[in-house]
Amino acid sequence: MYKVLALKYRSQSFDDVVGQDPIAQTLKNAIKTDRVAHAYLFTGTRGVGKTTMARILAKALNCLSADKPTIEPCCKCESCIAVNLGEDIDVLEIDGASNNGVEEVRKLRENAIYRPTRARFKIYIIDEVHMLTTSAFNALLKILEEPPSHVKFIFATTEPNKVLATIQSRCQRYDFSNIAPAVIAEQLKKVLKLEKIEFEDGLVIQIAKMANGSMRDALSLLDRLISVTGDKLTVELLEQFLGCPNYEQLSTLVSRIADNDDKATLDAANELINSGMSEIRIVDALTDFMRDLMVAKSAGLDSELLLLTSQQKEKIAELIEKFDIAGLVYCVTSLEKIRWQVKNTDNPRALLEALLLRFALAEHFLNVEQLLNNPASARAAVKKNVKVETTSTTAPKRPIQDLPPAKPKAPSDSSAGGLDDWPRLLSLITDELGNGTAGLLSAAKPVGFTDDVLTLSFDAKGRMSMDMCRSNGRLQQIQGCLSAHFGKPVKLKLILEGQRKTDDKPKQTESSYAKKRQEIVSDPAVKAVLTGLDATITNIEEDI
Repeated sequence: MYKVLALKYRSQSFDDVVGQDPIAQTLKNAIKTDRVAHAYLFTGTRGVGKTTMARILAKALNCLSADKPTIEPCCKCESCIAVNLGEDIDVLEIDGASNNGVEEVRKLRENAIYRPTRARFKIYIIDEVHMLTTSAFNALLKILEEPPSHVKFIFATTEPNKVLATIQSRCQRYDFSNIAPAVIAEQLKKVLKLEKIEFEDGLVIQIAKMANGSMRDALSLLDRLISVTGDKLTVELLEQFLGCPNYEQLSTLVSRIADNDDKATLDAANELINSGMSEIRIVDALTDFMRDLMVAKSAGLDSELLLLTSQQKEKIAELIEKFDIAGLVYCVTSLEKIRWQVKNTDNPRALLEALLLRFALAEHFLNVEQLLNNPASARAAVKKNVKVETTSTTAPKRPIQDLPPAKPKAPSDSSAGGLDDWPRLLSLITDELGNGTAGLLSAAKPVGFTDDVLTLSFDAKGRMSMDMCRSNGRLQQIQGCLSAHFGKPVKLKLILEGQRKTDDKPKQTESSYAKKRQEIVSDPAVKAVLTGLDATITNIEEDI
């Protein structure tokens, strides 16, 4: 009779446990020093070894081949064999989901007073204990407070927050962590070698990642593939039967994004979709790929945080030169933000393609520092008419609300016109109001100064700068600074090139997006990019 891999290769001793070494060592020390608690609470996600550890602990306490609890149960005596089968009369495994009422717990209390039939302890393993009702939990309290010396409780749950605090306080709690993909991969290789099945490393690595920290899920996925063909397990088999993305196609998509080739990006995405991949799967796969690029870029290809084949490392090595850290962080966070929308929209393809085009047209997502430090790249971006997408990776240093009031100064000897003194006035505004405001005004030129009204003209490209000068009280601050400089009230008139009508009034309404845009532009580095490179902010998003 065939036995599934998850059961066939279930850990039998503390030393066999995969990925939970600290907990195994702690329990071994408790047995060695005769400090075994009367109640334990094992928590963690599915398939990480909670019930397996409970059985190992039960065998260690009741093994008949030793004259006392042992850290190395024989797994051959009647007690050990019965525990493995879940049929031991002294080790009772109870499903908390189907036995969650107060009556079941009362029966447990009544039976617990009787000593074990052949073993040292009567052990109750209650799986999914969080499913018990409040009345059932309360019925457990008395026996947990004053348990008989021959009784041990081991509770397992995936949702410890639903276990009453009064229960948790009477237990020793152990949190089982998700098993690392590298550890899962090594275990899968051992299993396949014992089963004498040939395999490709890429397949094992992909299954280990898909398992999401669960050894049981990994073995179940492996079982599915073995049932298809027992000769040799290949990556193509994984792609065909489990719907995993083709790594070559995925790397091609990322490469087209890095090359800023919008048409090729859409073509690469279309190939993935036509291969049977759903949009949500592509988002998940692309998130993992971008994450690997991000880790490789920051920690190196030899980092323990990466689980890649040699061929995959070669691909990653080629691609990381085309991205910077800020861009990769942006890609990962954007993909995660859009995941829910792609999963729930009626038109996921359009949403996915829009995001991919946004990536492809963002000029590698170069950050501000790189643009400032690499004039050649900046000039190339301007020549290609590429809009540089500026994200809020750097918090604005001087929001307009926090700018200091202008300091009064003695009247200047400048001529009434003052047009020739515009560079000096810009320097004054920089000192008093900061680089953000001066950066906006640097896009203007003075065209008149009559009746104490200074007229500044903006060309068509400077319309946004003109609008920002009028918003959020900035116009009044500029006028205050100029008035203090000239020693008399000075008004400011902002016009577009060719206009001559007064438009002094600031906008009365202002969206939150405009406020955010204004704050970002006030940052000196962002201002330098906008004014020096004639760049345009296409969107603003906050970091997660």
